[in-house]
Amino acid sequence: MQTNSLKTDKSIKRAVLLAATLGSFLTPFMGSSINIALPTIGRELSMDAVLLGWLPTAYLLAAAVFLVPIGKVADIYGRKRVFTVGIWIDAVSSVLCALAGGSAWLIGCRVVQGIGNAMMFGTGVAMLTSVFPSGQRGKALGINVAAVYLGLSLGPFLGGLLTQYLGWRSIFWANALVSAMVRLFVLSAIKQEWAEAKGERLDIVGSVLYGVMLILLMYGLTLLPARAGLYLVGLGIAGLGAFIRWEIQTPHPVLDMKLFLDNRVFAFSNLAALINYSATFGVGLLLSLYLQFVKGLDPAHAGLVLVAQPVVMSVFSPFAGRLSDRVESRIVASVGMGLIAISLSLLSFLNEQSSLAFVIACLLLLGLGFALFSSPNTNAVMGSVESKFYGVASATLGTMRLTGQMLSLGLVMWLLTVYVGKVPITPEVHAALVLGTGMAFRVFAAFCACGVWASWIRGMTGNLPAQL
Repeated sequence: MQTNSLKTDKSIKRAVLLAATLGSFLTPFMGSSINIALPTIGRELSMDAVLLGWLPTAYLLAAAVFLVPIGKVADIYGRKRVFTVGIWIDAVSSVLCALAGGSAWLIGCRVVQGIGNAMMFGTGVAMLTSVFPSGQRGKALGINVAAVYLGLSLGPFLGGLLTQYLGWRSIFWANALVSAMVRLFVLSAIKQEWAEAKGERLDIVGSVLYGVMLILLMYGLTLLPARAGLYLVGLGIAGLGAFIRWEIQTPHPVLDMKLFLDNRVFAFSNLAALINYSATFGVGLLLSLYLQFVKGLDPAHAGLVLVAQPVVMSVFSPFAGRLSDRVESRIVASVGMGLIAISLSLLSFLNEQSSLAFVIACLLLLGLGFALFSSPNTNAVMGSVESKFYGVASATLGTMRLTGQMLSLGLVMWLLTVYVGKVPITPEVHAALVLGTGMAFRVFAAFCACGVWASWIRGMTGNLPAQL
């Protein structure tokens, strides 16, 4: 009986790992592949730059707003159930996107897709944490993180091929097909359910406050440095205060503030994640502009240079995850954040004479640092909470990622406006572009220096197996 139980346990672990990994691949793959298709979509649907910008923005906003409430719903009603519904929503919304005949329809469907992806991304890590105990969890999370980076790596390449030969709608059709296959696999292979917070009530008021606050903050960041952006960010900060006050006094909070106030590892690990994404997400945009306008590369060759970073992430993330099962997570993650800070510091010296070899070397170092940071940091977050909080913890970490991405892009756009101005990028402003890029990298490096502190000061996680 014990042998059969062990075999069943192993089969469940493998099934959950495969399902969560595929879900983690699909989310970034869709985002990065659609970005490469934006010009084609704009031409076919007569969408201007502002409307095109809403395709990724609407998706990110929807995903961020629903992540934490959905995480709580998953803890109450079942993580596999929410994950499965999320896959179904992703598949249906992909079909609707493929059939879109206008911009409003497509943007609306991207909002729905963001909600579905939030259900997948917010519960996949929680399911992994539910079935993999301490000492094994880091390896599983490392594989999951590698899938995220693989999606980021393959998205532009495969998305470009699909767009060029089959049209942009084929991206959505392909995603719908894969999502449907993943859903069938989950329903047939995973019979177990995890709902450790069963019986608790969902905090509706807190969920609404959270959503409004996050929309104000994230949309405000996209408008910076305009005055409207400052107003919205200010309102968002006020909304954050109202949300925290409500969550402290309500008996069933959507996000228990004790996780931040009484759990040092959880609080500082999430802070480190926010800093990390704030300092790294804008790197791709900055280097894309630098490589194409200053170095004169075409989009294809610029993409080949930029892919060096996510490829290294994909290769080393499983290794970093296994390492965090044997070495204290804060050590591995802090070293990773330190490597990121060094890489960004080196990139701040870019000029018009810098070689492509130098850029690639910096990206390789950046990818290694990101791999060493991300998996162990995720392991620390998930290992610091009780099982009934796994969904919320996973969703909170995802929110740090999305908010950091918005903050990073907002800072990049503000610095480019200051240094370059709202003018076309011509050879006359290349020097200003290089100056602005260098300043952005210096600011990002300073962020990461603070991130090393946040990563280290969280203390011991206690995730290592007893025999070690």
